[in-house]
Amino acid sequence: MKALSLFSGGLDSLLAIKLIQDQGIEVEGLYINIGFESNKEKIKYLQEVANKHNFKLTVIDARDEYIKKILFNPVYGYGKNFNPCIDCHAFMIRKAKEYMKKSNAKFIISGEVVGQRPMSQRLPALNAVNKLSEANGLILRPLSAKLLPPTIPEIKGWVDREKLLDISGRDRKRQLALAKKYNLEDFESPSGGCLLTDINFAKRLKDYHKYLELTPNEIDILKAGRHFNIEGYKIIISRNKDENEVLKNYSGKIFLKMFIDKPGPIGLIQKNTPENIKQIAADMMVSYTKFDEADIKIDNKIYKGYKKDKKEFAKFLII
Repeated sequence: MKALSLFSGGLDSLLAIKLIQDQGIEVEGLYINIGFESNKEKIKYLQEVANKHNFKLTVIDARDEYIKKILFNPVYGYGKNFNPCIDCHAFMIRKAKEYMKKSNAKFIISGEVVGQRPMSQRLPALNAVNKLSEANGLILRPLSAKLLPPTIPEIKGWVDREKLLDISGRDRKRQLALAKKYNLEDFESPSGGCLLTDINFAKRLKDYHKYLELTPNEIDILKAGRHFNIEGYKIIISRNKDENEVLKNYSGKIFLKMFIDKPGPIGLIQKNTPENIKQIAADMMVSYTKFDEADIKIDNKIYKGYKKDKKEFAKFLII
């Protein structure tokens, strides 16, 4: 018998795996990558945890599908920011369901706890996730199973319902006690790392979406740099060496790269930007160096950038 576990790296998803492994069932962890994780080393971290706790980890790149089908048109709307949590959870379960035949798994497990998160884990929200995901009783939540209707794996006797739990609410004392029992220390904070719940990232994403189409190539550059909007044209300028690499590695078709002939930032500027705004971008690039002037190369053309007071550009700053 085998189960698929939606695996985030948090304590709840790890405990769900342990509870099912304790019943002699093989578990394969599944990470659905939608692109908006704040931890740059997330997949590496998940693989280390999976290796330590004796289960296979599979990563599915669902960024493009998530952007096209979920992010900008969720059935159940958003949370406080740009987080379509109910639709997102249902989407991940659907992806797991698609993968079930390939993995020879019989059902899906999740670390969700009734009442733990205000938008996505209230009982009505879990029911909405079940309906939207079309999982047909195949999704088992071991930490709260006794508070929920029996699922197919319980009804068919694949899983002993009496060995499952009835945890609810935001108090994590029982989870922490279980973590001590299983000697678990390698788990992420329950606060989560989804940037869609971050107010500043949400503002940046909303502004971007007003003017441009988002593809997986643009997700990383939305996480980096200073973002400016001048008359509807986007300019991004790096803040440090790490961000230089992010912008330098951009491979999409929406932005052109801006390079300075002296030590300093890397920039991106929207294609088809008017010449007057390209000149403003060149001035901005120099304003973030210690030089008074420099040559800026944009799409094989050289612009003379002159150092100006950064306050002059503050009115354009988005985030």
